Amino acid sequence: QVQLVESGGGLVQAGGSLRFSCVASGSAFSLNAMGWYRQAPGNQRELVARITNRASTNYAEAVKGRFTISRDNTKNTVYLQMNSLKSEDTAVYYCWTEDSMTGINYWGQGTQVTVSS
Repeated sequence: QVQLVESGGGLVQAGGSLRFSCVASGSAFSLNAMGWYRQAPGNQRELVARITNRASTNYAEAVKGRFTISRDNTKNTVYLQMNSLKSEDTAVYYCWTEDSMTGINYWGQGTQVTVSS
């Protein structure tokens, strides 16, 4: 069983920056892939970024060059640095992980990001 607690997000002007943190508990964090997804009104939940236990990363095309995912295993935390934010980035952002033993997906509570134009 895994619990994910998100911090960060909020309201920012276009071109600004935000940083998310997600703290994982109840699992061997260093063995799990972690990531961020987002869901805008009227849209499907979509991948933003993933990072594996070997620090390999994957980004959605829409955020490449602007967002950076990282992890700190000593703090059981994954981060998402979001720069050059656009109105299109407005969404609810969810931290994600997969339990390495069961294959079950776990989600954070969801946090709103609103980018004003």
